[in-house]
Amino acid sequence: MKIGIACSAAGAKGVFVHGVLVAFAEAGFKAHIYGAASSTAIVAAFAATGQLGTLHGSAFWKERHARYVRNDYDMGKTILESIPGAAASLGTKLFNSDSAAYAVAVSAVITKEAEELTQGPQARRLGRQLILSTRKRDKSWAEKNLELRLYETGSEDVQYRLTPQNLPEVLYATTRLLHAWKTPAWVEGCPCVDALYLCNCPAVELAQRGCDKVIAISPEEGQVYRDFFRAEELPSSYGKTPILTVQPFVDLAEIGVDHVNVTDKGLEKAYELGLRAGTEFLQSEKTREL
Repeated sequence: MKIGIACSAAGAKGVFVHGVLVAFAEAGFKAHIYGAASSTAIVAAFAATGQLGTLHGSAFWKERHARYVRNDYDMGKTILESIPGAAASLGTKLFNSDSAAYAVAVSAVITKEAEELTQGPQARRLGRQLILSTRKRDKSWAEKNLELRLYETGSEDVQYRLTPQNLPEVLYATTRLLHAWKTPAWVEGCPCVDALYLCNCPAVELAQRGCDKVIAISPEEGQVYRDFFRAEELPSSYGKTPILTVQPFVDLAEIGVDHVNVTDKGLEKAYELGLRAGTEFLQSEKTREL
């Protein structure tokens, strides 16, 4: 059975996703392909290579938040600074045949008008306008101007193949929120923005790539949505492929972890919740199979 694990966009709440992935790894449960969007792309890459232990759990997220504060709350700069170290640690192992397949979602900008807006001085204003569009669940701007692309290791589609050369660009592009990230994102000359404008969690996309079962890990309690605008709910299946979800049983903001506002204690608690949720999910799946 081909298993896919899809990791949701999450900001700092990605620490929960990280905990779930570690619980899976410690139980010896490994997917055939790991897909990720936005802030969970790095931890998903380490899961694909079996190197999650090198991130040291919640310490990875504490260090990133401390760097964010030192950078005067510039998350784009913080992400850019973290990518070279992550790419060096992953090395060529991410692209070896003994690692699981790995896919990262990005939103490619496909119109000239949108390129000028997203890559220029008006980007933050557009980003704030798109936040307002979420209230109406209106994703029309994104549908007109963006195209979802998955960059994959070993992809047969050479145009969207993930390589050691474009990995840093892709890892940054998948996170680039317009309202907060100052530095534009490009992948091989193509302007890009955060995956979540079109794909909050690439679960359906993994099902489309032939997975027999997809496990979607979301740090949000309640309904999981496919995109930033909450225009479409994540389905429980795609065709004959079941899509199972792993989620926290509390709002992580209540324990000190919002998308950017966090505490060290909150990160520790959210990581522990992820470990617990991952363990309980595997136990329930084992019981179901019996």
